[in-house]
Amino acid sequence: MPFRERYTGLINKYRDRLPISDDTRVISLGEGNTPLIRLNNIPRMLEKNVDIYVKYEGLNPTGSFKDRGMTLAVTKAVEEGSNAIICASTGNTSAAAAAYAARAGITAFVLIPDGKIAMGKLAQAIMHGAVVVQIKGNFDEGMQLVKEIGKEVPVTIVNSINPYRLQGQKTAAFEIVEELECAPDYHCLPVGNAGNISAHWMGYCEYFEHGIVNNRPKMLGYQAAGAAPFLRKEMVDNPETVATAIRIGHPQSWDKAWNAQTDSNGWFDECSDELILETQALLAKREGIFCEPASAASLAGCIRDVKSGKIPEGNKIVCTLTGHGLKDPDTAIRQASTEILTVNANLAEVKKAIMNNMG
Repeated sequence: MPFRERYTGLINKYRDRLPISDDTRVISLGEGNTPLIRLNNIPRMLEKNVDIYVKYEGLNPTGSFKDRGMTLAVTKAVEEGSNAIICASTGNTSAAAAAYAARAGITAFVLIPDGKIAMGKLAQAIMHGAVVVQIKGNFDEGMQLVKEIGKEVPVTIVNSINPYRLQGQKTAAFEIVEELECAPDYHCLPVGNAGNISAHWMGYCEYFEHGIVNNRPKMLGYQAAGAAPFLRKEMVDNPETVATAIRIGHPQSWDKAWNAQTDSNGWFDECSDELILETQALLAKREGIFCEPASAASLAGCIRDVKSGKIPEGNKIVCTLTGHGLKDPDTAIRQASTEILTVNANLAEVKKAIMNNMG
C-alpha cells in the first residue's frame, strides 16, 4: 500500500500561492488542514433545507485560526533578519506569536489588556516564553502602542496589519473549496479585527480568478453587540462582550472587510452575548464541537438568518469556528447547565445516579 505524503503545514502545501522563495526557511507547526464538519443535528432542528458546515480552526496547533497567518508572518520576519516580533492581542494572536517565535528561536513581545484575556490564552503565551506586557487599557489602545513601538524599536509587528498574516489566512478558503469541490453559497465569520473575513475573501477571489471555482460566496460577518463597529458604521470606544476574541472596537482591516462585504453582496450583523453563549452550548451538546464564545457568533448569526429566511433554503453554508473552547474554560463552566453529581464510591449510589439520568 503506498504511503500518503506527510503533511508539513500550509506554506509547503500552498508554496506556489504564497510570497516565499524555494530556499526560504519555513517556520511551521503543521498548521492548516483543519476539519470541515457537516452539521447533522442542528439543521434538523431548524427544519430548513440547508447544508451547514463548520470549519473547525480550533484544531490548529495553538487552538485558533491565528496560526495560519502567524506561520507566514514569522517565516518572513526570520527571512528578513528580525530577531523579535511584537503584537497586541486579546489572546489568540499572543498564543500563536509566542509559539511560532519559540519555534523560530526568536523573542515574542505581547501586549494584552489587563484582566481582559481568557486564562487559557494567557497560559499559552507564558508557557511559550513570550515577554508578556499587560497594559491598563483595551486591545485598541494596545494596538496603537504596538504601531508606535514598531517605528522606534527593531521588532516585526505580527498583527493583521502585517500583510503576510492575511496571505496565510487566505488558505482556509482554499481548503474549503478543495473539500467541497466548489465554493459555498454563504460563508459566515465572527468579526473582531476583521482580518479573517478579508483574508477569506482574498482566497475565494484568487481561486475564482484562476478558474478553480466559478462562484464566490456571500461573506457574512457577525459581531458581538457590545463590540460592533461595522453595525454602527464607526469605531467603538471601550467595547464590551463575553466573546473576548472579538472585543475590538477599532478594527485594523476596516476597509478590506467593507470591501469583502460589498463585493460579495454579503452583510454584517450583530449577536447578543446571550445568543452567542446559547449557540456555543448548542453546538457542543448537539454536535460534539466545543468552540470558544467568539467562534459561536458565526453560527449564531447563521442560524438566526436561516430561520428568518434571509439565508434561503437550498444553500451551502460554511461557518468558521475561529478557536477551540478550551481557550476559555472559565466562561464555559460558568454557563454550563449540566449538574456535576457527587455520590459515595459504591455501586448502589453510582448506579442510581446513572439510572436517574438515562434520559
